[in-house]
Amino acid sequence: MNLPNKLTMLRILIVPVMIILFYIPWLKEHYLFSYTIDLKNYGLTWLYFIELILFAIASITDFLDGYIARSRNLVTSFGKFADPLADKILVFSVMAMFLLNGSGLLPKGPLVPLWVFVVMLIREFAVSGIRMVAAKNGEAIAAGKTGKWKTFITMIAIIVLFLSGLHDAVIYAGQVLIYIACLLTIISGIEYFVKGRKHILESI
Repeated sequence: MNLPNKLTMLRILIVPVMIILFYIPWLKEHYLFSYTIDLKNYGLTWLYFIELILFAIASITDFLDGYIARSRNLVTSFGKFADPLADKILVFSVMAMFLLNGSGLLPKGPLVPLWVFVVMLIREFAVSGIRMVAAKNGEAIAAGKTGKWKTFITMIAIIVLFLSGLHDAVIYAGQVLIYIACLLTIISGIEYFVKGRKHILESI
Protein backbone atom coordinates (compact mmCIF):
# COMPACT_ATOMS: atom_id res chain seq x y z
CA MET A 1 0.00 0.00 0.00
CA ASN A 2 1.50 3.33 -1.05
CA LEU A 3 1.65 6.46 1.12
CA PRO A 4 -1.45 8.23 -0.30
CA ASN A 5 -3.58 5.14 0.32
CA LYS A 6 -2.17 4.82 3.85
CA LEU A 7 -3.22 8.41 4.52
CA THR A 8 -6.70 7.65 3.16
CA MET A 9 -6.97 4.63 5.46
CA LEU A 10 -5.81 6.76 8.39
CA ARG A 11 -8.65 9.20 7.65
CA ILE A 12 -11.15 6.34 7.69
CA LEU A 13 -9.72 4.92 10.95
CA ILE A 14 -9.99 8.31 12.66
CA VAL A 15 -13.80 8.17 12.31
CA PRO A 16 -14.47 5.26 14.73
CA VAL A 17 -12.16 6.92 17.25
CA MET A 18 -14.24 10.11 17.01
CA ILE A 19 -17.46 8.13 17.45
CA ILE A 20 -16.14 6.29 20.52
CA LEU A 21 -15.08 9.59 22.09
CA PHE A 22 -18.56 10.97 21.44
CA TYR A 23 -20.02 8.40 23.85
CA ILE A 24 -17.72 9.24 26.76
CA PRO A 25 -19.85 11.40 29.13
CA TRP A 26 -16.85 12.95 30.93
CA LEU A 27 -15.67 14.61 27.72
CA LYS A 28 -19.08 16.25 27.21
CA GLU A 29 -19.42 17.36 30.82
CA HIS A 30 -15.98 18.89 31.37
CA TYR A 31 -14.40 21.89 29.72
CA LEU A 32 -10.98 22.81 28.50
CA PHE A 33 -11.98 26.33 29.56
CA SER A 34 -15.20 28.22 30.26
CA TYR A 35 -16.29 31.78 31.04
CA THR A 36 -19.40 33.89 31.62
CA ILE A 37 -20.64 36.95 29.71
CA ASP A 38 -23.88 38.70 30.70
CA LEU A 39 -24.84 35.74 32.89
CA LYS A 40 -24.40 33.34 29.96
CA ASN A 41 -21.89 30.51 30.18
CA TYR A 42 -19.56 29.79 27.29
CA GLY A 43 -16.62 27.46 26.78
CA LEU A 44 -15.08 24.58 24.89
CA THR A 45 -15.76 21.03 26.02
CA TRP A 46 -12.98 18.47 25.99
CA LEU A 47 -15.08 16.47 23.54
CA TYR A 48 -15.23 19.19 20.90
CA PHE A 49 -11.60 20.15 21.49
CA ILE A 50 -10.34 16.61 20.84
CA GLU A 51 -12.79 16.03 17.99
CA LEU A 52 -11.65 19.29 16.38
CA ILE A 53 -8.01 18.15 16.48
CA LEU A 54 -8.89 14.75 14.99
CA PHE A 55 -11.00 16.37 12.28
CA ALA A 56 -8.16 18.77 11.44
CA ILE A 57 -5.72 15.86 11.15
CA ALA A 58 -8.17 13.97 8.91
CA SER A 59 -8.68 17.08 6.75
CA ILE A 60 -4.92 17.50 6.34
CA THR A 61 -4.59 13.87 5.20
CA ASP A 62 -7.33 14.59 2.65
CA PHE A 63 -5.15 17.29 1.10
CA LEU A 64 -1.90 15.34 1.40
CA ASP A 65 -3.04 12.04 -0.08
CA GLY A 66 -4.31 13.70 -3.26
CA TYR A 67 -1.28 15.96 -3.60
CA ILE A 68 1.22 13.14 -3.08
CA ALA A 69 -0.65 10.77 -5.39
CA ARG A 70 -0.66 13.31 -8.23
CA SER A 71 2.85 14.69 -7.74
CA ARG A 72 4.48 11.24 -7.43
CA ASN A 73 2.26 9.51 -9.97
CA LEU A 74 0.87 7.17 -7.31
CA VAL A 75 -2.79 7.34 -8.36
CA THR A 76 -4.43 3.92 -7.96
CA SER A 77 -7.89 2.46 -8.53
CA PHE A 78 -8.17 1.89 -4.79
CA GLY A 79 -7.33 5.54 -4.13
CA LYS A 80 -9.91 6.78 -6.63
CA PHE A 81 -12.55 4.73 -4.80
CA ALA A 82 -11.41 5.09 -1.18
CA ASP A 83 -10.50 8.80 -1.12
CA PRO A 84 -13.99 10.22 -1.81
CA LEU A 85 -15.50 7.46 0.34
CA ALA A 86 -13.27 8.47 3.27
CA ASP A 87 -14.38 12.09 2.85
CA LYS A 88 -18.06 11.13 2.95
CA ILE A 89 -17.60 8.87 5.98
CA LEU A 90 -15.77 11.62 7.86
CA VAL A 91 -18.14 14.49 7.03
CA PHE A 92 -21.40 12.63 7.60
CA SER A 93 -20.18 11.02 10.82
CA VAL A 94 -19.36 14.45 12.23
CA MET A 95 -22.64 15.93 10.98
CA ALA A 96 -24.50 13.07 12.68
CA MET A 97 -22.74 13.99 15.93
CA PHE A 98 -23.89 17.60 15.54
CA LEU A 99 -27.39 16.31 14.81
CA LEU A 100 -27.42 14.37 18.07
CA ASN A 101 -25.51 16.83 20.22
CA GLY A 102 -25.99 20.53 20.91
CA SER A 103 -23.32 23.09 21.58
CA GLY A 104 -22.38 21.99 25.08
CA LEU A 105 -22.89 25.06 27.27
CA LEU A 106 -25.56 26.35 24.90
CA PRO A 107 -28.17 23.60 24.48
CA LYS A 108 -30.18 25.11 21.64
CA GLY A 109 -30.99 21.93 19.79
CA PRO A 110 -28.94 20.22 17.09
CA LEU A 111 -26.16 22.22 15.49
CA VAL A 112 -27.02 20.69 12.11
CA PRO A 113 -30.76 20.49 11.26
CA LEU A 114 -32.07 17.10 10.18
CA TRP A 115 -33.26 18.41 6.81
CA VAL A 116 -29.77 19.70 5.96
CA PHE A 117 -28.26 16.32 6.83
CA VAL A 118 -30.84 14.49 4.70
CA VAL A 119 -30.49 16.82 1.69
CA MET A 120 -26.72 16.49 1.67
CA LEU A 121 -26.89 12.72 2.14
CA ILE A 122 -29.38 12.29 -0.73
CA ARG A 123 -27.14 14.39 -2.98
CA GLU A 124 -24.17 12.13 -2.28
CA PHE A 125 -26.16 8.98 -3.08
CA ALA A 126 -27.51 10.56 -6.26
CA VAL A 127 -24.09 11.76 -7.46
CA SER A 128 -22.53 8.37 -6.71
CA GLY A 129 -25.27 6.73 -8.78
CA ILE A 130 -24.74 9.11 -11.70
CA ARG A 131 -21.00 8.49 -11.60
CA MET A 132 -21.50 4.73 -11.59
CA VAL A 133 -23.82 4.87 -14.62
CA ALA A 134 -21.37 7.13 -16.48
CA ALA A 135 -18.43 4.88 -15.57
CA LYS A 136 -20.20 1.87 -17.06
CA ASN A 137 -20.39 3.85 -20.30
CA GLY A 138 -16.68 4.58 -20.11
CA GLU A 139 -16.95 8.22 -19.02
CA ALA A 140 -15.73 9.79 -15.82
CA ILE A 141 -17.61 12.82 -14.49
CA ALA A 142 -15.16 15.10 -12.71
CA ALA A 143 -16.13 17.29 -9.79
CA GLY A 144 -16.97 20.85 -10.80
CA LYS A 145 -15.96 24.07 -9.07
CA THR A 146 -19.27 24.22 -7.20
CA GLY A 147 -18.69 20.75 -5.79
CA LYS A 148 -15.20 21.70 -4.65
CA TRP A 149 -16.52 24.86 -3.01
CA LYS A 150 -19.22 22.78 -1.33
CA THR A 151 -16.57 20.51 0.16
CA PHE A 152 -14.44 23.46 1.31
CA ILE A 153 -17.34 25.36 2.91
CA THR A 154 -18.58 22.19 4.61
CA MET A 155 -15.15 21.61 6.16
CA ILE A 156 -14.99 25.22 7.41
CA ALA A 157 -18.55 24.98 8.77
CA ILE A 158 -17.67 21.85 10.73
CA ILE A 159 -14.59 23.50 12.25
CA VAL A 160 -16.66 26.54 13.28
CA LEU A 161 -19.39 24.34 14.76
CA PHE A 162 -16.83 22.50 16.88
CA LEU A 163 -16.14 25.93 18.41
CA SER A 164 -19.85 26.68 18.85
CA GLY A 165 -19.65 26.78 22.64
CA LEU A 166 -17.45 29.86 22.55
CA HIS A 167 -20.27 32.32 21.79
CA ASP A 168 -23.75 32.60 20.30
CA ALA A 169 -22.23 34.36 17.28
CA VAL A 170 -20.04 31.32 16.55
CA ILE A 171 -23.12 29.10 16.46
CA TYR A 172 -24.88 31.42 14.04
CA ALA A 173 -21.78 31.70 11.85
CA GLY A 174 -21.42 27.91 11.74
CA GLN A 175 -25.06 27.37 10.88
CA VAL A 176 -24.98 30.03 8.15
CA LEU A 177 -21.96 28.27 6.66
CA ILE A 178 -23.69 24.88 6.78
CA TYR A 179 -26.74 26.39 5.03
CA ILE A 180 -24.45 27.79 2.33
CA ALA A 181 -22.82 24.36 2.02
CA CYS A 182 -26.28 22.81 1.68
CA LEU A 183 -27.19 25.28 -1.08
CA LEU A 184 -23.95 24.50 -2.93
CA THR A 185 -24.71 20.81 -2.42
CA ILE A 186 -28.02 21.20 -4.26
CA ILE A 187 -26.48 23.29 -7.05
CA SER A 188 -23.56 20.89 -7.57
CA GLY A 189 -25.99 17.97 -7.54
CA ILE A 190 -27.96 19.60 -10.35
CA GLU A 191 -24.71 20.16 -12.26
CA TYR A 192 -23.85 16.46 -11.95
CA PHE A 193 -27.33 15.55 -13.20
CA VAL A 194 -26.94 17.85 -16.22
CA LYS A 195 -23.52 16.38 -17.04
CA GLY A 196 -24.75 12.82 -16.68
CA ARG A 197 -28.28 13.17 -18.06
CA LYS A 198 -27.32 11.42 -21.32
CA HIS A 199 -26.12 8.34 -19.44
CA ILE A 200 -29.14 8.40 -17.13
CA LEU A 201 -31.61 8.55 -20.02
CA GLU A 202 -29.80 5.79 -21.88
CA SER A 203 -29.95 3.54 -18.81
CA ILE A 204 -33.71 3.92 -18.30
